[in-house]
Amino acid sequence: MDATEQQRMLGETLQRFAQREYDFEQRRRVLREGGFDPARWQGLCDLGLAALLVPQEYGGLQAPLADALHALQRLGPALVLEPVLGSCVLATRLLASAGGPAAARWLPRLAEGTIGSVAVFEPGGDYDHDDPRCTARADATGWVLDGTKSLVLQAEHAGLLLVWARCEDGAPGWFAVPADAGGLSLRPHALLDGQRAAELRLHGVRVPAEARLHGDARALAAELLDLWLAAVCADAVGVMQASLDATVAYLNTRVQFGRALAAQQVLRHRAAELWMELEQARSMVWLAARALETQTPARRACLMAAVKARVGRACREVSQGSVQLHGGIGLSDELPLSHWFKRLCLADLWLGDSRRQLTRYQRARADESA
Repeated sequence: MDATEQQRMLGETLQRFAQREYDFEQRRRVLREGGFDPARWQGLCDLGLAALLVPQEYGGLQAPLADALHALQRLGPALVLEPVLGSCVLATRLLASAGGPAAARWLPRLAEGTIGSVAVFEPGGDYDHDDPRCTARADATGWVLDGTKSLVLQAEHAGLLLVWARCEDGAPGWFAVPADAGGLSLRPHALLDGQRAAELRLHGVRVPAEARLHGDARALAAELLDLWLAAVCADAVGVMQASLDATVAYLNTRVQFGRALAAQQVLRHRAAELWMELEQARSMVWLAARALETQTPARRACLMAAVKARVGRACREVSQGSVQLHGGIGLSDELPLSHWFKRLCLADLWLGDSRRQLTRYQRARADESA
């Protein structure tokens, strides 16, 4: 499937921004300085990323999800550390799907660059979210939240935290919590690829009644996680493309015994195998983009698990194969390839590796048939 004209224009704009403002050495500097650059985040917001999925009534562009996935794919090679995924895609889409007072309050701010972060997972939960241990207790003024959340992307720079918690009646709910609320504490850390995340602790955090998001909380969570899977896969396709491009260039220029490495048929065949892995993964991301907008929740869950399982395999093949074709230099920190390798390793593991996704696929097929 070809990109639309709007997607091509956005992708080219983002690619130029990355080349000008986010080359490899600039990213390494951002890493050394804490993993977040406010100026570059503002630059991304100025390009419209923060408003991309925000409905028009809240000052946004209301673009389709496929545009957001295409943007992530084009930005992938730059390994942007700022919260494009966590805020521009996940938090924004969750609020837009829920609607209500919380959306009316926060979506205009997100469109202007306030960072939102979703707090779904919990320590030791292994990406399970069905039965959150974080609790929300109703009182005379609103809600009181207690518990611990893990892997909260860019929480240390967020203005809004969207917390998944269990209410007193046993039903789950989403709560919009300002990052400066009393009773919140963070323990930030870096992920394998340098992205920032944090463990979030809530102790008696009070929010007003309207902070609870409208809609079916479980349905919102299912949609969010399916979008998260598709977004990770889209980013990974962009990174795989960059890894393979660098590998082919290396084979064409590296000379051994008087001949370029590309003259060796076995290496050309291996590069062709990696290209086929990439193209199959790219096709799966297009499938995911369409499924997010058109399929029923049961069918969508089934397809997203299949997409992640297939793209996860491609991540392993392309990352490991690219390093092998570079030889020992492939894992040198001075080469972008080693950083792409880390991102692809993390992409394979996010929300469960291929084996876990195949198990999820089986469950989703059973639910779909029931």
